[in-house]
Amino acid sequence: MIDYPLRSCVWEITLSCCFRCRYCGSKGGVAREGELTTAECLDVVKQLKELGCRRVSLIGGEVFMRPDWETIVLSLTEAGIRTCIITNGFAMTPALLDKLKRNRVESVAVSLDGPQRVHDPYRQEGSYERALLSIRALTEAGIPTSVISALRADNAPLLPELYETLRPLPIFAWQLQACSPMGNARDNALDVAFDVDEVIRFVLSTAPTAPFVVGIADNIGYYTEGETQGLLRGGRGAFFTGCGAGLTSIGIDSVGNVRGCESMYDPAFIEGNLREKTLKEIWQDPHAFGYNREFTPDLLDGKCADCPHGNVCAGGCRSYNYFTNPDHHLYRSPACARR
Repeated sequence: MIDYPLRSCVWEITLSCCFRCRYCGSKGGVAREGELTTAECLDVVKQLKELGCRRVSLIGGEVFMRPDWETIVLSLTEAGIRTCIITNGFAMTPALLDKLKRNRVESVAVSLDGPQRVHDPYRQEGSYERALLSIRALTEAGIPTSVISALRADNAPLLPELYETLRPLPIFAWQLQACSPMGNARDNALDVAFDVDEVIRFVLSTAPTAPFVVGIADNIGYYTEGETQGLLRGGRGAFFTGCGAGLTSIGIDSVGNVRGCESMYDPAFIEGNLREKTLKEIWQDPHAFGYNREFTPDLLDGKCADCPHGNVCAGGCRSYNYFTNPDHHLYRSPACARR
């Protein structure tokens, strides 16, 4: 399987959460029945190491709502796997900070979606202030900290205002991603459409002088002038090289279902379950992840079909395309900013 080296994994270790966010794609809140046991999670760590996985991002729900999260993190870091935790930042106690440092967590990403007037109504009253307190506590403890913002119609125009709030904070990165119309966002009929060009202009004008890295996620783009100059995805010359789901990355949910990406939150994308097959068997199945492993440019649709970068971009983010296109087309990007 030289063609498909597993490099990263997003692992939802529980669906339990202290929030019930109006746009949560996984509908977090209550733990699933039959979530993987501690022993099963530790076995997953061994399997990830066997496949050469380099980095794992732990998500929920809320990671810290799982009582054995520390055991799982320690197992990952002792296996030499770099570990990041994504949190809502509602409770960052001194004891929790000590555990993060003691278990060598590489970084923590805190979700912050805009000024208080748009953040709290979608999450929980007081969550904006709690998130800022957590960011300050994490950075003061010497833990590398980033911020992730999920963009919708109402908060995308407020990025300059949020930037002024974040600018004094010693974070190392701020990632902007498009909120996908799945899960609660779909059920609540939220308006997730926003001006992609405006967001790209904001990044191009802000990133060069920002005290931290400012960049867009893989579901925003693609191949505008800023992209080809390597200025949009972290300011290090990086550019989008196509969806990595099932090629270099994988997603695991709390009951052991395996997908190419945890944003592909639909039963259609489940390739197998870790209680029935090993991760290696799923990853090396010649029929798995066909939407990417069997991609050819003739699958591209709409303006993607005529794009000179289509063979590399491959139509953008599979998950965002699936949930945004009315026909669930995987190879047509409805939000591409390229003209």
